[in-house]
This record gives sequence, C-alpha cells and structure tokens, in this order.
Amino acid sequence: MPTVRPFRRDDRDQLTELVNAHVAAVVPGVSVSVNTVLSRLERRPDEFVTDPWVGERTTLVAEHRRCVVAAVHLLRYRADAGVGADYRDAGAVDWFVCRPSTALLPQAEKAADMLMSAGLAQFARWQVRARYGDGALPAPGVYGLPRVWPHVRAAYQRAGFRHTGDTEVLLLARVEDLPRPQSRPGVTIERSVGEYGTRFTAYAGRQAVGFVEVDTALTRPERLARAEGLAELADMDIDPAHQGEGWEDLLLAHAADWLRLCGADRLLAYESADDQAEIEQLLGSGFRELTRTDRGWAHRP
Repeated sequence: MPTVRPFRRDDRDQLTELVNAHVAAVVPGVSVSVNTVLSRLERRPDEFVTDPWVGERTTLVAEHRRCVVAAVHLLRYRADAGVGADYRDAGAVDWFVCRPSTALLPQAEKAADMLMSAGLAQFARWQVRARYGDGALPAPGVYGLPRVWPHVRAAYQRAGFRHTGDTEVLLLARVEDLPRPQSRPGVTIERSVGEYGTRFTAYAGRQAVGFVEVDTALTRPERLARAEGLAELADMDIDPAHQGEGWEDLLLAHAADWLRLCGADRLLAYESADDQAEIEQLLGSGFRELTRTDRGWAHRP
C-alpha cells in the first residue's frame, strides 16, 4: 500500500521529475530545475500581493515502493485584517501532481486519493474557513487544472472539489509563423517599457491606436532549467474605434521582429474561453491552441 508522509529534502529529484512530467504535457520544451521546485516550496516570488498573506505552508508526498508517486503543496492564509477578504483564513491546494494509474503502477489512484485526504485533514487541523484548489506549478502557462491532466482533475473531483471559476485557453505560436512587418503610411511604432514587458505602441499620426507587450524574461536561470526561446504575449489592447483594421497583426509583426533579435522562437498567449473573437484573432495570426485550463476550484464536502 502507498504511504503518505511529509516531504523530505532527499525527495527533491523525484518530486522535480514528477512536476516536470506535468509541465511537459502543457507547454512543449519547458522544464524546471530542482532549485526552482525547492524555492517554490518556501515562497512564490511572482505572487507579490497574495504570497505575503500566507501564514503556513506544507508539502506532503505519497510514496509507493520508495517512489514518490504523488505530491501536494498546501497553503494556509492568515486570518488577520491585512489579508484580502477572499483569502482570509482560507486553505489552498497550491498544486497537486500524481502519476496516472498504469499496469506498472496500479496503486497510483489509491495513492492520489490517500494524499488528497491527508491534505484535507491538514485543512481540518488548521481549521480554515474555506478550501480552494489550483495547479500552479512554477513554469510559464501552468496554472488551474489543464484539460491534459485528466488524472489530476479526477483526483480533485473524487475529493469533493468543484470548478467554480472561469476557463482560459492557452495558445502558442512559432515566431516564424507570426505576421511579417508591413509599412503603413503615417503609422509609426514606438518601443518602450510596459507594465508586463516590452511594449510596442502603434500611432496613426499622433493618436495611439493600440499596443502589444511581450515578456522575454521567462528563461531566467534561477527560475527555469529549460525554456530557451520562449516568450509570453503579456498584453495586447486596440482602441475599440480601430478594431478590425489589422492593427493586431501589425503590432504582432513588430513584436515578432523584436523576438527574433532576442533569440525567442515561441510565443505563449492566454485568453478567456469566453473571448472567442480574441481567440479567433490569435488563431488567424499564427497561434495554435495547446489546451484549456479551468481556474478556481473550491471544496464542497
């Protein structure tokens, strides 16, 4: 029978292998290092608003024949007034990964259920007000519960978690498939520092028509072991009065030219599943859909 116990430092290599198996099913060519995984157990540097609200963290693993077959990372948010109302005195499954059941590993589903039960028992000991779930691994594009993790989704559902949030579409484009720059009379493109990355703003005369931002800092060595050539479409906005005039392709073309200079060959994008027009625009500009991910899970005993 599998056994459940607290994470030990000598589990780090097996845990990283398990995490990377799930990352690789979502975004091609991305993996995280052992140091990245260990660092994520201590803090979430990208979550600069919500991470300081965390009062306790713990990581549990399920082991079968000396092999880590499942792992869960749990958070307890503080109950004081300095914590946002939705998070105050709540417990969260920050991420949960497990091996799927196979002929070689028939106990995998049992191990997942035992581990999830142990996580819920920890929430009971913490006496949290609410219980939330996510799948936010320390890799770009891996959050919520992706549709390519049916075994993980099933473990959440068997434990009583239900999807209560929205659904997002994860898309990827090869930079070589993005539109090529074309000149427009009276149009200029200016590059600047944006809120999320490098911003390219299109001007018709002196009027700002729209902008696009790309984040090329996804491959910092302290964060990722292998994500060479990957960038992220951090934001894109076109003035409503100028939508449908091809400004999206023009901006993407200039961003793509910059990405080539950066050595990036792939570009990630995210859109709400409800924004069908935005999804169609990206699909028509060279993107392809990787998967859909369901955000916002809550435990209903």
